[in-house]
Amino acid sequence: MTTSCTGSASGDGAAAAFKPGAAGVGDRLFPALGNGGYDVTHYGLTLDYVPETNHLKGTAVITARATQDLSRFNLDLSGLQIRLATVQGAKAHYAREKDELLVTPAKPVQEGDIFKTVVIYDGTPRTIENDDGSLEGWIETDDGSTALGQPAGSMTWYPGNHHPSDKATYDITVTVPKDEDGTPYDVVSSGELTMEEDKGETVTRHWRTTEPMAGYLAHISVGYFEVDQGSTDDDLPVYIAIDPDESDDAADVKDLVPEIVGWASERFGPYPFSSTGAIVDHLPELDYALETQTKPYFDEAPDESLLVHELAHQWFGNSVSPRKWKDIWLNEGMATYAEWLWEEDRGGRNTDEIFEDFYDGTDTESEGIWAFPPADPPGAARLSDPPVYGRGAMVVHKVREVVGDKTFFDILRTWTRQHRHGNADTGQFIALCEGKSGKTLTRLFDAWLFNEKKPSRTQ
Repeated sequence: MTTSCTGSASGDGAAAAFKPGAAGVGDRLFPALGNGGYDVTHYGLTLDYVPETNHLKGTAVITARATQDLSRFNLDLSGLQIRLATVQGAKAHYAREKDELLVTPAKPVQEGDIFKTVVIYDGTPRTIENDDGSLEGWIETDDGSTALGQPAGSMTWYPGNHHPSDKATYDITVTVPKDEDGTPYDVVSSGELTMEEDKGETVTRHWRTTEPMAGYLAHISVGYFEVDQGSTDDDLPVYIAIDPDESDDAADVKDLVPEIVGWASERFGPYPFSSTGAIVDHLPELDYALETQTKPYFDEAPDESLLVHELAHQWFGNSVSPRKWKDIWLNEGMATYAEWLWEEDRGGRNTDEIFEDFYDGTDTESEGIWAFPPADPPGAARLSDPPVYGRGAMVVHKVREVVGDKTFFDILRTWTRQHRHGNADTGQFIALCEGKSGKTLTRLFDAWLFNEKKPSRTQ
């Protein structure tokens, strides 16, 4: 079913040479996600949210560059009611098809033009249940809500190009009311807090992300938090927000975050963002954490290993993002291997021993790792399955075995430097490993990354 509302669409015959941008970017796992014909450079999101009614009003100002002559373009958006859409200040025609918002400008947009789209919308934002049973999107908590976007949930609270291949900077301004006792709700988001204004009955906070961010990593948490602000030894700002129900169990988070960031910087290269931190919420039924940019989100107090994993994603996944979703093993395999390195450095098992425990199935996280090759998840529902994590980390360890420690850590630091704030894929990683080592690694990657079968230990 298609619904539409109209401003004036151009009838100019010259527009016939212009074509609609594609619906989707051709990702095998998520064919409808993202859109063609333009590249977003910035999102300006101004939101009013009422926790008691779970009602959201939003204005999205989307700045983009046209990559073709555009007669029409799509934005990913699930639910919510559109009140107005404009392009370059002129009222635009719009229509809805499932999770697509089709926007037809009054005048076509020429390739290379920088153009600004404004969408005004409101409604009750949706929670999405994925094929694997997990929840994402806009999720209500016991004292507010949280917005989690992997892989597609970000389209439940703002319109955009929601594929990780199109990264942009963000300004997110959120106004929330005070509760009946006059206590303001906290709003925590990605990036740095640049403004906080108490207007009597409401409080407005403005968060800014100046480094490019994939849509699935954009985040908002609304609720009551105990906030701790500090810095690392390198004067990197640290912002920790902890739900009071988790404060006792998460007491060490504020000390661990700067420690882990410093440790990881030595191994993976300079920390890639302007601040770091963590959000520890009280939502245990969610049953996962997410590497939301600059401040990983935890549904409850995390242990050290999980904290290491999500902070390692700031390098692997957030700064260097997957070109397509099948490249997610580069995110999860690297972050899992960071857990192995942390355990080794903290006097636990060394990485050889952890590898062997995964190989023979004695590690508690090793179940199911041989179900499919890490580089080729069989479908969207398997995106977060054990092969992507555990076997992905085994691939990383095999590279280390073959090339040696000096070259291995040079590979990791080169990877994060060359693709900083960009996108990269499996082929580029293999080429880097071979280029840095001077070795042909076809046999290794065929056996451990691409083969359906469990390799022999010596392959």
